[in-house]
Amino acid sequence: MGKRGNDGKGGDSQKKKKFKVASGFLDPGTSGIYASCSRRKEHQAAQELGIFLEEKMEEYYKDEIEQLNKKTEDGADKSEKEDEKEEELSIEDQLNKELAEMKKSDKSKTKDERKKDILKFIDLNCECIIFCKTRRPIVPEDFVERIMKDLSDPDDKMKRTRYVQKLTPITNSCSASMEQLIKLTDEVLAPHFHTEAGRHDYKFAVEVSRRNFNTLERMDIINQVVSQVGKAGKYQHKVDLKNYDKLILVECFKNNIGMSVVNGDYAKKYKKYNIQKIFEDKGNKASPIGETKK
Repeated sequence: MGKRGNDGKGGDSQKKKKFKVASGFLDPGTSGIYASCSRRKEHQAAQELGIFLEEKMEEYYKDEIEQLNKKTEDGADKSEKEDEKEEELSIEDQLNKELAEMKKSDKSKTKDERKKDILKFIDLNCECIIFCKTRRPIVPEDFVERIMKDLSDPDDKMKRTRYVQKLTPITNSCSASMEQLIKLTDEVLAPHFHTEAGRHDYKFAVEVSRRNFNTLERMDIINQVVSQVGKAGKYQHKVDLKNYDKLILVECFKNNIGMSVVNGDYAKKYKKYNIQKIFEDKGNKASPIGETKK
């Protein structure tokens, strides 16, 4: 029996209905990492990516995390002494007491609990995409680039993820409006394009991805970002879609616009930060976790 054609009763409309509309959302000011994954494997992808990112976080940011833990613990001790002193002097009103207790509970978290705060998955309820929110000391752009550099090592033959595919860093994000987009570009682009000590002649490109998003048109976003890079002719950066020095990634999801800047080796050397393609390029057939290629 032949395949059913697009006769108006099936076809494209039925295919589109198979994908559910995402119900999750991201707050403006959120930084982190998007990860694409196999369909219906979002939960498993989040689990394996969480373990992998935590391992890399401890490897790359060990000293910074220890310093943060020390500051937090010192602050907790100080807070406890201040609370005891206040109770001896007078009885504070109920509101201040509750605020003090909330602050104390946050500082009394264990080191493992504080690590989970640095990496926290947000349920987007979106097919084929997951998001891990990050906090200091992690800088998403640097963090993901370093991960890709390690994974591209030809001597690294063991693939640690099964379902995760492409990683996309988000330096910061804003609500979906042109006014907020301009503010976001000023913040994210400045360290890369607008420093007096840096180059003023980069070749760059803009890549926009939209999911469950129809607030702003793709070309309106691109034109605005390009305009902000040049700052009305103040900087001599030029658009080059193929041989760019830097690529500006814009990720639009529902009411949120996220942005980051990656270097020119993003596409060729690091396969657009696609873990699957990196291992395919190395000749590794993506051995499951714990297995080695025979």
